[in-house]
Amino acid sequence: MSKVLIIVDVQNDYFDNGAMELVGALQASENVKRVLAKFREKNLPIVHVHHLGVSPDATFFLPGTAGAEIHANVTPLTGEKMVVKYYPNSFRETDLLEHLHRLAVTEVVVTGMMTHMCIDATTRAARDLGFECTVIGDACATRDLEVNGAHVKAADVQTAFLAALSSFYAKVQNTQEYLAAEGQTA
Repeated sequence: MSKVLIIVDVQNDYFDNGAMELVGALQASENVKRVLAKFREKNLPIVHVHHLGVSPDATFFLPGTAGAEIHANVTPLTGEKMVVKYYPNSFRETDLLEHLHRLAVTEVVVTGMMTHMCIDATTRAARDLGFECTVIGDACATRDLEVNGAHVKAADVQTAFLAALSSFYAKVQNTQEYLAAEGQTA
């Protein structure tokens, strides 16, 4: 079985003083960094997904801004695949699926931001396209949301979305569990 690490949208606008701050972005990025180091150590394929906000109403990830840049904790190395996307689903109108097929990938390990949006959309699409999926829950971050006047804390959003994904779409693990299974304690 061939697997790939997909790092979704770990970009500066999600961090402190960014245009779309997430709760726990720094800690999540530190966990992504640990998983990324394991994939690099094992010489396994890595895909960095880079979202650009190009719609007229976009307020973050604006092209050419520091906020749109990949965060320093997960800076891509030369030769690591970059996918630029414009929608929450990393497969939509990108070459991600073609790239994974070319590598004969059967399993994707998903990390990044935002859990309730791009992580959810990408993971569900990957599963629907036939990939086995693992989501590293503490290597993802989200934010508080509101619906019909009700305020939902980021921790509850995170738990609800990971629980929903774990019911069919993905195996959900934390960084320590994942790295332990890969032969490295945290």
